[in-house]
Amino acid sequence: MDFKNKIILAPMAGVTDYAFRKMARRYGADFCISEMVSAKAMSFNDKKTGTLAKIAQDDRPIGIQIFGHEPEVMARSAYELSRGIYEYAKTDTPPEIIDINMGCPVKKIVSSGDGSALLKEPKLCEEIIKACVKASSVPVSVKIRAGWDMDSINCVEIAKIAEASGASAITIHARTRSQMYEPSANWKYIEAVKNAVKIPVIGNGDIFEARDAIRMLNETGADSVMIGRGALGNPFIFEEIKALLENKSYTSPTIFEKIQVAMEQVRILISEKGEKIGIPESRKHISWYLKGLRGNAPIKVAINGATTYPEIEKILTDFEKTFI
Repeated sequence: MDFKNKIILAPMAGVTDYAFRKMARRYGADFCISEMVSAKAMSFNDKKTGTLAKIAQDDRPIGIQIFGHEPEVMARSAYELSRGIYEYAKTDTPPEIIDINMGCPVKKIVSSGDGSALLKEPKLCEEIIKACVKASSVPVSVKIRAGWDMDSINCVEIAKIAEASGASAITIHARTRSQMYEPSANWKYIEAVKNAVKIPVIGNGDIFEARDAIRMLNETGADSVMIGRGALGNPFIFEEIKALLENKSYTSPTIFEKIQVAMEQVRILISEKGEKIGIPESRKHISWYLKGLRGNAPIKVAINGATTYPEIEKILTDFEKTFI
């Protein structure tokens, strides 16, 4: 996988599902990573986990991100997903990459020794990466943070281990686990990793506007950028970044386009998951699309009370009319 100058949608649990990825791709995302898939759950042949790993034909190129801390369990997950043979996510066209999560800071994940907790155990990181690389039939990438805390910044060490263990690319979120998402990301960590390895380095952290992406590329030398929170309710950011990269003019989406795209994303989500699951999950997405729009507070309240798509459509359509 060539990651040079690619604009990538980050994996976000409970967020970057098929509907979200579809909108991101429409507006310029070159590559998407799935929500986190539990290798342990896969070992129990969990059906729900399979839905997270399922790939549609129009959802490419894509990487499936796996998490866990047991090398043999992670390897089995990489083996099955890279070949499209997992019971509940079978496919004739497997993902382009398997991505190993060594960066998730959420308490539920790290308390089990997964995600960024692995950064405290470089030897275990090595064992996991080597096992996955050996088992996978597609390239393996690794996502990390700068370190566990400010007293244990080891992103360069882990990046070198990943490279030596056969990883094809590495993504670094430029904060420690203890920092979670505050204060501002320190892009110097991305630059340090880029200078330490020869495999592609993908920068992540605090890209909320197109100019942030360009600045990260220029300041760190990263091969690509990965956008997470900056894409929430804003798949248009990918298109804007590309326009800046190519020195092309860019016109921001109108309020009407934002609302129409929000409704389309909800329709896709419901078609994939049904109203019972899709409606509750759609509420946060709609809220992100409405962020910053005049008079959105009562609309968000109304959306949170809606239980069917026609209700949501009427609320948003009526809201549109207030801007005419």
